[in-house]
Amino acid sequence: MADKKATAGRKAGMNIDSKLVRELADMLGETGLTEIEVEDGDRKIRVSRGGGVAAPMAAPVAAAPLAAPAAAPAPAAATETPAADDHADALKSPMVGTAYLAPEPGADNFIKVGDSVKEGDTLLIVEAMKVMNPIPSTKSGTVKAILVEDSQPIEFDQPLVVIG
Repeated sequence: MADKKATAGRKAGMNIDSKLVRELADMLGETGLTEIEVEDGDRKIRVSRGGGVAAPMAAPVAAAPLAAPAAAPAPAAATETPAADDHADALKSPMVGTAYLAPEPGADNFIKVGDSVKEGDTLLIVEAMKVMNPIPSTKSGTVKAILVEDSQPIEFDQPLVVIG
């Protein structure tokens, strides 16, 4: 009898919403993400390309880097540009999330206006669902404009950086 209760408890703890897993997998394809993780209390579901599904996990996930409030005025002045519509050739966000211009709070930004970049260089990071996604340059050139600010929420297909 005790074995039946233990088995029932384990099955109840491993109850996975397959519809949610499918929606997350679809979201991977639509957004270009490599991994999505959803947390509900102590249970977590992670869907990743080529990695399968893992749930539940007890280990906490590292929090996203927070922007340093004192650094906001300086980057804001450097990133002011004309309307995004004027930059049809800009690198656009592959996902919805939060843009971070530096690898961690207090660190130097990945790029600044006037920098030379090569194809594949990391320009910024977009955090989406607690996953940090580096956004690489799609071409070599000079950074002409940075169209987002540090810690700014961004939308799918939003212009981020102009490289000329």
